[in-house]
Parts: sequence; C-alpha cells; structure tokens
Amino acid sequence: MDLLLVLVYLAAAAGIALVITRVARTRGGPGGPVHDRYEVAFLNGGPARVVDTALAALQADGRLAIGGPGIVAVVRPTAYDPVERAVLQEHAAAPHGALHHLRMGVMRHPAVQEIGDALGARKLVVDPATRRTTGRWCAALGLTAFVLFPVSIVLTVIDFTTDPEFHLPFVIKVLPALFAAGITGIVCASISAKQVTSAGRRAVFAYGRAHGHVADAGHLVALHGLRALPDPVLREQLVAAARFYAPPRRNGRGGRPSPSHFSSSDAAVLGVATEWCATNSSCGGGGGSSCSGGGSSCSSGSCSSGSCSGGGSSCGGSGGSSCSSGSSCSSSSSCSSSSSSSCSSSSS
Repeated sequence: MDLLLVLVYLAAAAGIALVITRVARTRGGPGGPVHDRYEVAFLNGGPARVVDTALAALQADGRLAIGGPGIVAVVRPTAYDPVERAVLQEHAAAPHGALHHLRMGVMRHPAVQEIGDALGARKLVVDPATRRTTGRWCAALGLTAFVLFPVSIVLTVIDFTTDPEFHLPFVIKVLPALFAAGITGIVCASISAKQVTSAGRRAVFAYGRAHGHVADAGHLVALHGLRALPDPVLREQLVAAARFYAPPRRNGRGGRPSPSHFSSSDAAVLGVATEWCATNSSCGGGGGSSCSGGGSSCSSGSCSSGSCSGGGSSCGGSGGSSCSSGSSCSSSSSCSSSSSSSCSSSSS
C-alpha cells in the first residue's frame, strides 16, 4: 500500500501541475489596450453586442431606420467602418428587412468574427476550441479524483482484511491528494469556461475610464449594453430581435416548450451565430460548413440557414470568403483563403 500511496500522490501532483500550467498558459499574456468600441463590445457581449453597437450607431445619425415590427430600412448607405459595411451588405443581400435576420447574418460576418481573432491574438479572449480542450482536461482531473475515492475505500477494506493490526486507513492517507485534485479540477474548469481573460477585463475597465464621457449610442451599447440605449423604441426592437432565436422556455404546467420562433435549423446555427468562431476552430452548422483559417468552405448542399444563410451571409472566420445570394456550394467547391474570393452563383 505504501507504493500505491506514493503513486497516487505523484499522479495527483502531476495532474494538478499539468492543469494549472495549461490554464495559465492559455489565459496568460501581456494583453494590451482595446483599439475601438467594437472590441469593447466583443469583450462585453460577443458578436451580438458588436452588431447591436453598429445598429445603434447607424440609427442614431439617421443612416438606418428601424421601425415596427422589427423592419430595417437603409436611409443613407454610408459606412464608416467594416462592421457598418457588413450591416449594409447583409441588408442588401437579405430578401426582406427583418431585424432579427439582419442581426443574425451580421454576427456571422467575417468583419465581426475577425474582431475576436484580433482579441485572441492579444490574449484578451480565449478561442472556443482552446476553452473546450482545457475544460476537458479539468473535467478529467476532477472526475478521476471522484472515481478514485470509492476505489480507495475498497482498498482500505481489503487492507484491513489482510492486515488486521490497527493503522491509519488508506482512504484517509490518500484523501488530501484526491481532495486537492478534485478542487483544482473544479476551479480550473470554472476559470477556463470564461471567454474573456483578466487582461481583457482590465482593458475594458481602462477603456471605460478613458471614454466614460462619450455619450453617443454606439459607445453606450458597447460599454453598458442595450439597457443604456437612450432611444426606447430602438431598445425595444433590439431586445425583441435578440429574443427571437432564444431557446424555447418550458412552462410550469406540462413541461412543454412555450411557443417561440425557434426551429431545428435555427438551433443548428444559433451557437455559431451568437458566439465567436475562432480561426482554425470548427463552426459546424446544419449544412456541415466549416469556418477555419485559410479558407472556409460551404459543403453538403446549398448555402442555407445551416451554413451560409440569409442569402448572403458569410462563413465566419478570418479568410473573409463569402457565399453570395442564391449560390450553391457543393461538397467539391470551397471558398478560398483570399479575402476577395466568393462562391458565385455559377458554382456547383
């Protein structure tokens, strides 16, 4: 039992050191300041906050009109930055001016997704693939400690049956190692699940102090969310658009989902649309599309709501490639890595 005890402590120490090193390496770094309000919006609320920031800015100076029931009209097609250009492109490509469709399409646009890539390169955020891998490591450490506890009880019983003389039970001897490993796994899993790093939070705080006096709608939404939007009508429209693709809630009586505008195809793309699809990580949707660095491809059928939806929305990623309205992207065709390349309407 003494040799087994030593092995348990060595394994626990190695697992704890490995997990802590992994978390520190993926979330550490010098960081740096944010460059504009869109990076602040991404750190505060991901792609959804970035799109809301652009829509608020476009509406505030009269370039965009958003009225009930959630219909968007372009008044002046003038854009001052890539995100605003993405809004105008998605609006022009959409078959109608519904705010929730426009919002969803812009969230998947490379102009928005690449903001996350830039923040990730500066260690202000951690990409989804890295967070998932780190989370698995932490879960494995915690689960191993949990499983070894009943095993140590069995070994304690066997030890007492073979050696009836009184001595400290084996389970008590290994308990500190198992407890330390389990707690480390839980804490590291909680830390690794957060997308924004400590450097990212400091950058947002510094930006807020430096630009707290700015009162335009875009900055207010980027820093404080839709609740800070001075236009109550626009705030109501954006909140309704944000809830449009929300998962159905269960009512208290029958346990069935309450009615909502939500379908299986929406569910397939919801995570991709509302989250950051980092370079070299999979953004698989209903159509099996992959948004990876160096050239995203739209496979397995047409550019539908499961892959490049909205009739013109782009495969998120750093490649900048897009599938134009009505194009059909078969499994043999792909969007190349060039930022100007696209799957045209003649591709098959």
